[in-house]
Amino acid sequence: MDLFAKCNEYYPIVDRAKRAGYYPYFIPLNSEPDRRVTINGKELIMLGSNNYLGLTTDPRVKQAAIDAIKKYGTGCTGSRFLNGTLDLHVQLESELASFYKKEDCIVFSTGYQTNLGVVSALVRRGDIAITDKLDHASIVDGCQMSYGQVKRFTHNDPDSLEAVIKSLPKDTGKLVIVDGVFSMEGDIAPLDRIVPLMQKYHCRLMVDDAHAVGVLGRHGRGTAEHFGVEDKVDLIMGTFSKSFATIGGYVVGEHKVITFIRHQARPLIFSAAIPPTAVATVLAALKIIKSEPERRTQLWRNARRMMEGLRSMGYNIGTTATPIIPIHIGDDMKTLLFWRKLFDAGIFANPVLPPAVPPNRSLIRTSYMATHTDEDITQALEIFEKVGKKEGLIP
Repeated sequence: MDLFAKCNEYYPIVDRAKRAGYYPYFIPLNSEPDRRVTINGKELIMLGSNNYLGLTTDPRVKQAAIDAIKKYGTGCTGSRFLNGTLDLHVQLESELASFYKKEDCIVFSTGYQTNLGVVSALVRRGDIAITDKLDHASIVDGCQMSYGQVKRFTHNDPDSLEAVIKSLPKDTGKLVIVDGVFSMEGDIAPLDRIVPLMQKYHCRLMVDDAHAVGVLGRHGRGTAEHFGVEDKVDLIMGTFSKSFATIGGYVVGEHKVITFIRHQARPLIFSAAIPPTAVATVLAALKIIKSEPERRTQLWRNARRMMEGLRSMGYNIGTTATPIIPIHIGDDMKTLLFWRKLFDAGIFANPVLPPAVPPNRSLIRTSYMATHTDEDITQALEIFEKVGKKEGLIP
């Protein structure tokens, strides 16, 4: 059988969707990824971005990136392990460790590589990774790269987690890995109930806080701060592609553990270092996160207004408790049709289909920014009401 046969079978599916106008992916923007974007000359309200604090277009952040290019050039030309470490990387790692009140930090080139590197480095033969069934794909893939066993527990269910742990041998190393904020559902891992289990059964805990940093907690330090358990979470992972307005990833924790990861994580050792522009961007964004808590206040004001508005219209937004607000539809084609109608009406949102969600649980993922104005939110709610009624999704 020809290796490319699968490609020939898949192509007509994509081609038909494009011809019918229901292909929702790889749509090029013709503008900055701001609160409103331009696509083919048309302005849309951006409700599909992870730019939670709106820092991607902040003049101070942009200037920091420009200054970094002038001093360091456009890239690092090698891996962190060899020639690719700049003093800027070291400064960022020090500042992130201090921000989280942890001993050390290591920065990766992407968030995806961070989870791949951390999990595959720590979970070895004879160890066990215990994951939430809705953990991010990068965690799943990191587990597959490791030589350890993988066990899963029911989403956000500490009782299920405890049952899994109790079924395992006591003399094995165990790493429990959860998303702090789940990227599709918008709900929060109950760390207040998970942490006591870690202490009871002597497990280590890693939290993927990609969608929580800058969003949750009094100081924006994420899910552990939100629940007041920062000193009891062993590893906190995050990305720079959300609140930090660029690309990259990091993990903070105990110095000896981070040192081990620094010397064992293959995605770090064998990838080029995160470029100086991105590092400078994060440093500037971190300064703003620490000094301008009013951004989080406005972000939550926008998110709560949308939650209340969508629920009152009759939309099923599930158990979300964050600025990620899914609209659960279920049927794949209904989801794509609704996405297209929203797009035509002036909203950019994200249709999410299996395997990103379980079968028959397709949804429209919306997310909100601190820089969305009252006018943006009002207009978005009006569009959702008009399109939802027309498509029979709400009464």
